[in-house]
Amino acid sequence: MADTVLVDKPSKGVLLLTMNTPENLNALNDELMTPLLEELHRFETDRELRAVVITGAGRAFSSGANVKGFARNIQEREKAAAEPAKPTPWEQMDPIYYARETRNYSTGPSIVSLLHNMQKPSFAAVNGHAYGLGCGIALSADFRIACPSSRFNEAFIRNGLVPADGSAWQLPKLVGMSNAMWMQMSGLPIEGEEAYRIGLANWFVPDDQLMDFTLEKASLLARGPVYAMGIVKQLIHQGYQQDLSQHLPLASRAQGLTRNTYDHKEGVQAFIEKRQANYRGE
Repeated sequence: MADTVLVDKPSKGVLLLTMNTPENLNALNDELMTPLLEELHRFETDRELRAVVITGAGRAFSSGANVKGFARNIQEREKAAAEPAKPTPWEQMDPIYYARETRNYSTGPSIVSLLHNMQKPSFAAVNGHAYGLGCGIALSADFRIACPSSRFNEAFIRNGLVPADGSAWQLPKLVGMSNAMWMQMSGLPIEGEEAYRIGLANWFVPDDQLMDFTLEKASLLARGPVYAMGIVKQLIHQGYQQDLSQHLPLASRAQGLTRNTYDHKEGVQAFIEKRQANYRGE
């Protein structure tokens, strides 16, 4: 299972995770998703690692969920409907409690939630198809780098489904409501250059420069005060739901936290001494 995700540390403070099942275009089955989630959890708690890059092996970032598995799920649901299970005592006593306690959260939304809330910078180097949940993972990274071979596709609608990976919440914030609805209602792919034009990708670079460019950006942030970056991320996310009068007190308290950090002291001292700051992320 470990081979389905390649782990590398190409430069100080940077973790590179490569989804490594190119034979199925890095489809997001349990054999890939479980180790990917585990590596992201390890990254989150490792003080020496400060930025993470996610990419895919071969010609795809990720083709999304395994559609063949959908057919099996349909058959199982139809069989269960034909042979309804007898309600358990918990269901009979409190069906709402039972449903809440036994709900099965997939690793897909778990990765989306982890990336969204992670207090360190994350990058998606989109090296080809990013379809369905694969697109959702790219959207959940803080930064996306596209190239001519990139294809972003909210493909759920092509299977009569809607996004359950948070992309109906994430995408409008990046590309606007109408662009998001078109992508999610049409199921048509957006090429890399168009993704950059509408704000879905932060940068657009040639295919052969994708990884070097992404690692350069990740290394730049990894050398910085990542504790403060995590707070910046929180302020920006919360700012979407606040007006300025609500945001300003929160921003003031946040700056108070950073005034007491090593990185603030080091940044000031480096400025005075006219040298490069040596931040520690704390």
